[in-house]
Amino acid sequence: MRYHTVIIGAGMSGLAAGIRLAYYEKPVCILERHTTIGGLNSFYRLRGRNYDVGLHAVTNYAPPGTRKGPLAKLLKQLRLRWDDFDLSPQCGSAVEFPGRRLRFNNDFELLSEEVLREFPDQADRFQKLVEYIREFDELDLSQQPVSARSVVGGFLTDPVLVDMLFCPLMFYGSAKPRDMDFSQFCIMFQAIFEQGFARPLAGVRKILKSLTRHFKALGGHLKLRHGVSEIRIEGGRAVGVVLDDGTEIEADNVLSSAGVVETLRLCPDAAQPDLPPAGEVSFNEAIFMLDRQPAELGHRETIVFYNDAERFHYEPPAEPCDVRSGIICSPNNFEYPDGGQLDEGCLRITSLANPDYWMSLPEPDYIAQKEAWCERMVESALGHTPDFRPHVVETDIFSPRTIRKFTGHIRGAVYGAPEKVLSGETPVENLYLCGTDQGFLGIIGAMLSGITMANNHLLRPVGEATHLAGR
Repeated sequence: MRYHTVIIGAGMSGLAAGIRLAYYEKPVCILERHTTIGGLNSFYRLRGRNYDVGLHAVTNYAPPGTRKGPLAKLLKQLRLRWDDFDLSPQCGSAVEFPGRRLRFNNDFELLSEEVLREFPDQADRFQKLVEYIREFDELDLSQQPVSARSVVGGFLTDPVLVDMLFCPLMFYGSAKPRDMDFSQFCIMFQAIFEQGFARPLAGVRKILKSLTRHFKALGGHLKLRHGVSEIRIEGGRAVGVVLDDGTEIEADNVLSSAGVVETLRLCPDAAQPDLPPAGEVSFNEAIFMLDRQPAELGHRETIVFYNDAERFHYEPPAEPCDVRSGIICSPNNFEYPDGGQLDEGCLRITSLANPDYWMSLPEPDYIAQKEAWCERMVESALGHTPDFRPHVVETDIFSPRTIRKFTGHIRGAVYGAPEKVLSGETPVENLYLCGTDQGFLGIIGAMLSGITMANNHLLRPVGEATHLAGR
C-alpha cells in the first residue's frame, strides 16, 4: 500500500499528526520501532507496578470548557473531548533556592504575590516582563533565535529571581545549556506559570490510549516493532522508508519525530548536508514507590524545583550527576475527582546527568553506579522533602542510556537538538520534522507541533487547513 504520509515515531507529536491527517481521509501510517507508543512520554510495567516514563505533569492546563489556550485548540483540532484526557489540576508547586521560596499553582496571581513577597524591589519589573511575554508572538515560525537570558535580564536586575524563573522552564524544556531561546522561554513560562500543571489519574496511558483509539477509528495504520533504517530519496525528494527488516514502504511524504540529526542520519549519505549539533542535556531519574501517600509524610507539593548552589547551573555536569539541583515530583499530589488517589505513594527525583559517563559504563558498573548516584540524589532532595526512605517499597532508576535506548535520541538528549527547526522543513523535499526538534514544548506542545506541521505542510496544498496560529 502507498501512503499519503508515513510518520516516524508514535510519540505525542506523531500520533497527533496522524489523527489530523486521518481526519481528512489521508492514508497515513505511523511506524514505531518499539513495542509500545509514547516516545519520551511512555509507560511500562515492572514487577507488577505501572510506571510513567517521562510524564511528571501535563503543562498548559485549562479547566474543562475553556475556549482559549493551547489545550482548547488541541482538542478542537483533534476533535477530542475534555474527558479524553481526564486532567486533574495540581495541588501546588514551588521553586526553592537558598533562603528563597516561590510558590505557584494554576492561578498566576499566586506567583505574582510570591515575587512581590520575596523580591519587592523586582515586582514592577516582573509585571513588565509578564506583559512583554504576553504580547510576544512565540508561535511565529519565521523568527530568529534570541537569548532569553539577555531579554529577561533587560527587565529583572536580581540574578536570583532570574535563576528561579529559569529553573523550572529549563528543567522542563530547554535543550540548550545555560540559556534558552526567548520564544522557548515564553512558551514554557506560559505553559508552567500561567496555565499550570495537571495529570490524569491513570497517568500518561489515558492520553496515549485516547489518541491511539481515535487514530485507528479514523482509519490510520499504527505499526509497532517497525523501526525505520533509511528514508528513501529520489531526485531530492522523500518517496518512502526502508524498515529494519528491509521492507520498503512508499509514501508521498515523510514526517519524522525522531529529531533533526537522527532524521537526517536516516537519509542516504549523498542527501545529508552538514549535520547540526546534537543535543547534550539529559537526566537521571529515580522513581520511589512508597507504603503511604507523600502527604502523610508532610510532602504536599505537586512538584518542587530546587537549587542549593549560589547560582543555578543548567548544563551537562562534569560529574555523573549534578546533585546541586533537581526536581521532586509526586503524582499523588493532584486534585483528583471524587477523592480518587493512586494505590501507592510515589516520589520521583530528577537530576542533570553526564551522558558520556553513563553511555560508556560496562554493565556491572552501570548498575552499581546508578544505585550509588541514586543515593546522592536522595541526600540532596532531603533538604526539600521529608525523609521518605523508611517507606520505600520499590525503586526504579533510569539514565541517559535508558533514554537513548527507548527514544533513539543521541546521547539521551531529552529535549533534542539545541537549535530548533521551527518551520519543520528539511533540505529534502517532502521530508518534515515534528515534535522535540521542531520546537513546541511539553506534552501539549508536542501534539500541537504534530498538528501544525500536518496543517502547514501536508494538508495546505489542497486547501484543507491553515497554520495553527495565535494563543
